[in-house]
Amino acid sequence: MAVRKFVTLFLFVLILGVVAMTSFAATVTYDHRALVIDGKRRVLVSGSIHYPRSTPDMWPDLIQKSKDGGLDVIETYVFWNIHEPVRNQYDFEGRKDLVKFVKTVADAGLYVHLRIGPYVCAEWNYGGFPVWLHFIPGIKFRTDNAPFKAEMQKFTTKIVDLMKQNNLYASQGGPIILSQIENEYGNVDAPYGAAGKSYIKWAANMATSLNTGVPWVMCQQADAPDPIINTCNGFYCDQWEPNSDKKPKMWTENWSGWFLQFGGAVPYRPSEDIGFAVARFYQRGGTFQNYYMYHGGTNFDRTAGGPFISTSYDYDAPLDEYGLVRQPKWGYLKELHKAIKLCEDAMVATDPTITSLGSNLEAGVYKTGSGLCCAFLANVDSHSDATVNFNGNSYHLPAWSVSILPDCKNVVLNTAKVNSVSTLPTFNYQSPSIKADSSDAFPSDWSYVTEPVGISKHNAFSKAKLLEQINTTADVSDYLWYSLSIDSGDDELSLHDGSQTTLHVSSLGHALRVFINGKLAGSGAGSNGNRKVSLDIPITLVPGKNKIDLLSLTVGLQNYGSFFDIEGAGITGPVQLKGANGSTIDLSSRQWTYQIGLVGEDLGLSAGSSSQWISTSTLPKKQPLIWYKTTFDAPAGGSPLALDFTGMGKGEAWVNGQSIGRFWPTYIAPSSGCTSSCDYRGSFNSNKCLKNCGQPSQTMYHVPRSWLQPSGNTLVLFEESGGDPTQISFATREVASLCSHVSESQPLPVDLWTADTETRRKSRPTLLLECPSPHQVISSIRFASFGTPHGTCGRFNHGKCDSAKALTIVQKACIGLKSCSLSVSVDTFGDPCIGVTKSLAVEASCS
Repeated sequence: MAVRKFVTLFLFVLILGVVAMTSFAATVTYDHRALVIDGKRRVLVSGSIHYPRSTPDMWPDLIQKSKDGGLDVIETYVFWNIHEPVRNQYDFEGRKDLVKFVKTVADAGLYVHLRIGPYVCAEWNYGGFPVWLHFIPGIKFRTDNAPFKAEMQKFTTKIVDLMKQNNLYASQGGPIILSQIENEYGNVDAPYGAAGKSYIKWAANMATSLNTGVPWVMCQQADAPDPIINTCNGFYCDQWEPNSDKKPKMWTENWSGWFLQFGGAVPYRPSEDIGFAVARFYQRGGTFQNYYMYHGGTNFDRTAGGPFISTSYDYDAPLDEYGLVRQPKWGYLKELHKAIKLCEDAMVATDPTITSLGSNLEAGVYKTGSGLCCAFLANVDSHSDATVNFNGNSYHLPAWSVSILPDCKNVVLNTAKVNSVSTLPTFNYQSPSIKADSSDAFPSDWSYVTEPVGISKHNAFSKAKLLEQINTTADVSDYLWYSLSIDSGDDELSLHDGSQTTLHVSSLGHALRVFINGKLAGSGAGSNGNRKVSLDIPITLVPGKNKIDLLSLTVGLQNYGSFFDIEGAGITGPVQLKGANGSTIDLSSRQWTYQIGLVGEDLGLSAGSSSQWISTSTLPKKQPLIWYKTTFDAPAGGSPLALDFTGMGKGEAWVNGQSIGRFWPTYIAPSSGCTSSCDYRGSFNSNKCLKNCGQPSQTMYHVPRSWLQPSGNTLVLFEESGGDPTQISFATREVASLCSHVSESQPLPVDLWTADTETRRKSRPTLLLECPSPHQVISSIRFASFGTPHGTCGRFNHGKCDSAKALTIVQKACIGLKSCSLSVSVDTFGDPCIGVTKSLAVEASCS
């Protein structure tokens, strides 16, 4: 009897445990309006954060700031090549710990959209595919090809099973509410023909057969088969519609800015244009949109693809590369999200009714029989403001803006007028640091190893032809040496001792360095738009034997396009000698000797522990092919860190053995194409708003704090072209100024929408300042003006109308506090100019 009671009790406890484990499981489905979570349609705001582009210690803060900014969902790709670097050998440690990242999102109370792909594009090396995939016999990527499909299914299943084992799908009580298979294939599928069509059907069936319990999506795939949801990517998706009236309108990539490329200016996207695009999308029936990126981060190691994509992947995102809040973008979008969520009940209950209010003027109204009503009033003209009549009332609509009316009467927000704080981030250089005021300072702190020119490894090999680089190196290194010996007295060359000739080299890219008899004779580099390199270098041959050594470099492999996986790199020729008399000798089919990678790579110099390092009183500088090493103490404090590589040429850097990525501060952006300001009105494109013309594309390189010890850190550099490492310096990323500029005609803060009528009546527009760090307070007020101030953060100026007591009032209200708010009204500041619409502009410092 006692045994029976024990068994009964055990079964009861077991059942309770099962119930407890599944009680928080959510059912996720969809209909034509929205994703449906536990039977409730949802309006969702999402943002992309890619886990390997930051570090695990950064994840909680990034995710919390995303939540504070109004996000419901974090979206990430899954990067095949970092998880399976060698076939059947998996890595989920450190920055690759996908399970930890997803659990961190769950801990913050947010959902996850897991974009497995496994092709990701993402300005990531080889589009996320492991290069070993290329060498499987008979394989063809992203088409109806058995070897490829077998590997793709194996990896996709691996990821799904990993998520299931950790109960991470919503159907198991986890945060994952969506998964994606394939990625933007519809943009490139035409050349694949019928095999591409059948591949997409196979991918859809394969994904759904994995039984995740949540919907799958395909972005940019108009023929995505049921039940896969097809979604939109782009700067604007308001006019886009899904391929079935049974599927919701979803936007998986709203590009918050654009990527930076070596040799390019820095792109950015005005907040008002993003806000306009977002509001238009929700106005016209959208219920899920994702910012790509919300935090871009850093392309550590050799992960950047493209090619020529910079180490920084900042993307002008609401959270910058270092994890700091970018203002006004972050705060602007936070207010927009609040306004849109005020309309959620009406939006999920019905479809919008779209009506014209005039030329380039439109209303989108969600109205239910129960009395719910929300309206979006849009002016899509890129130049002219307008006044419209709607429901018997008059509304002013600035050009390229949307007003949101949660009750179809009162405007809670206009996308051209959102009140938000601005910040001016800066880099503060640290002392002590590696930086020197003179070129010969700290010489004893540095040691070096010279990388041999040409062939010096025992595993070199020869071929009587020029080899394509990727097929030769399998991308184990950026570097491939091509070496050839010629005799100036060779009858075929018909050259006399000491005679001058021109060496012509044609390469598929991406960069090239030419050495003649051990000396650097010339260099060339392609660009993101044209990766090929063609050089004509005058050379003088010495009597007898002459050595031609060509160092070919990749700068991240191709990541996008039809058949991108077979686009080559390296010196495929011709390689020619051109005599002064017009004769041409083709060297392409001669016996070339090849070396994959560098000696220093094989010696593990990046870790800094080799016995090869040399310390001398004179450090070689401005010379190609040198490894440098030094040690340093971590700069004090907790602010994000960067290394300023001004003074260096091109190469890669490691801190305590971990690569912070490729550096290339000598690649200068074009001198034209930038403007002092960018008009947000009118359609945006990646070249519309540029800054930093005529300057290095990137000089500052992120060094994660978690990679450092308090002292005894090792910095290793490999310099290809020639630089001075003593010029390198550490800097902390700080917010120099905090600004806000608010008009008394501004709508009331969105948070007041739910306040009682009397509170709203008495309220005025409010200027809010808040220091970004929890340990900071407002230490000074650099500028304050109530009247007609003008300018931008850091460059405010007083107008003709100006309250004499504004500065004193702001100082009293704000100094010594982490945050402060001031009513923007004559009740606070007096009226310096009756009958004129006034505004308050403030610039503050935090410390």
